[in-house]
Amino acid sequence: MRAAIGKRIAITGLGIFSAAGKDVPSFTRALLAGNSAIGPVDLFDVAHFPSGIGAQLQGFDPLAFFPGRVAAKMSRVDQFGVIAAGEALRDSGAASHYSPYDIGVSMGAGASGMLESEEWLRETLAGRRGNPSLLRGLLPDRTATTIAESYNLCGYQSSITTACSSSASSIGWGADLVATGRLRAVLCGGSDCLSLLTFSGFNSLKVVDPAPCSPFSLGRQGISLGEGAAFLVLEDEAEAKRRGAQIHGYIAGYAVGGEAYHMTAPDPSGADAARLMRQALYRAGLPAEEVGWVNAHGTGTPLNDMVESKAMKLVFGARAPYVPLVSTKGLTGHCLGAAGAVEAMATIVSLKEQIVPQTLNFRGADPDCDLDYCHQGLRRSAARLALSNSFAFGGNTTCLVMARAD
Repeated sequence: MRAAIGKRIAITGLGIFSAAGKDVPSFTRALLAGNSAIGPVDLFDVAHFPSGIGAQLQGFDPLAFFPGRVAAKMSRVDQFGVIAAGEALRDSGAASHYSPYDIGVSMGAGASGMLESEEWLRETLAGRRGNPSLLRGLLPDRTATTIAESYNLCGYQSSITTACSSSASSIGWGADLVATGRLRAVLCGGSDCLSLLTFSGFNSLKVVDPAPCSPFSLGRQGISLGEGAAFLVLEDEAEAKRRGAQIHGYIAGYAVGGEAYHMTAPDPSGADAARLMRQALYRAGLPAEEVGWVNAHGTGTPLNDMVESKAMKLVFGARAPYVPLVSTKGLTGHCLGAAGAVEAMATIVSLKEQIVPQTLNFRGADPDCDLDYCHQGLRRSAARLALSNSFAFGGNTTCLVMARAD
């Protein structure tokens, strides 16, 4: 992307609202301390599931953020998104500099307003008239529209739904919108929340660990679900510098692809994952030798972690054992539609703080995962470049190339 068009895509705004931190400072503290947000879920009844834990955003009171009538019109996903987007916009200051028609929204969506739709269904099945306002957030594009309405962003809007890679893809697409001159700034990221549908679905697939997920560890059994929202504001570096904006880092390039291998399982060879990582670096015009570490998709499922380790060896060759492959899902849980944005946030924060974050919940070394996963604690790093991987059901894969500010 950068090599083809010649623009550097700067990150000028950061915002997050998640179980691991309700703003960027608290998220940064949790990342540095390695404080996992995974614990009991009480948003709905989980008594009959093999696993009853997740990274739920506890103690959330919408009325602490919105007037009652405004909150009532939003789903939980909308509320998370508006809060995180607001922090990113305030941090950037782009909205006070550009015309509303020059700022767009590129958002990754997941289950959207499923939680409220489930409440409507329960009321209806019980013979009560379900409140139709509970269905407001069912369409995947509702959150992007709500964010645009909340902050008067009148430019192009998009909602990408490719399961767990949705919000990573939305960041890449946002970078393209700036690089091609279609928009001067883009708010991009994702929002998702726990719902009975997703919780029961992943439990039924037997890919949820009854203990906090332990990526790349011996005896790992699967994911721990999470929820939250994260957004970045992207703009052309030259324009950002002209207006005196703080630059947190850069989206140097990205790649999106589809394995076309299996509905839920990745290609076991790791070849397709490696192809996307190489393609992202090619589009960034950067060699693999400059990558300091990789934020893995790292779900904690036996197959995903093994495949991602194989992909690392294909991309980095003899250097693979010396390039840390870390997962932040032990901190945040797997935030599904928001996962790519939450992990992009963790990546850029870590580059800024000059660390490689810890992969939490180590249970022992697995011979199938024989690389450096930073299990023993975070470490200092002067790396200027990192990759952030997102691998989704259906073989939807995205790799972001993220760079520290100069």
